[in-house]
Amino acid sequence: MNELGRKSPDEMKAADKHRVIVILDDVRSMHNVGSTFRTCDAFAVEAIYLCGYTPTPPHRDIHKTALGATETVAWKHFPTTPEAVQHARDNGYKILAVEQAHNSTLLPDFNWNNKPVALVFGNEVEGVNNEVLKAADGCIEIPQWGAKHSLNISVSVGVVLWEMVRK
Repeated sequence: MNELGRKSPDEMKAADKHRVIVILDDVRSMHNVGSTFRTCDAFAVEAIYLCGYTPTPPHRDIHKTALGATETVAWKHFPTTPEAVQHARDNGYKILAVEQAHNSTLLPDFNWNNKPVALVFGNEVEGVNNEVLKAADGCIEIPQWGAKHSLNISVSVGVVLWEMVRK
């Protein structure tokens, strides 16, 4: 790994992070959770908040896709997503739901400016719950042109984080 310039788990834990928290709102798939961990590691995200019935490590199916990222990305479990949102807000984070909604900001038009932000990604079928949408400071929408108009949660996490950090 050294020849590739990769950090060890201990070095990653101590490394500077982007002031981003990813909040998973009742995501049911362990593979989506594991992939989200791996993506959050790649983008040096500060933490993941796993909410409601979202599966938590340790679990074989999470580790299968996380490939060790559960050891390098800080995470917490909250009984409900509103509790996680309030915790992030109390710590100075702006709350943005990633959802198709009226008055949403298209992702290419979103200017992050490296300020603390918590991104809420919703359930695979229902999306971000309405209580959380009402509590959010805004919504970011990924433009889509296909027939389905939806992406897998873990793909959405990667698209949004890439767009944020590349600017």
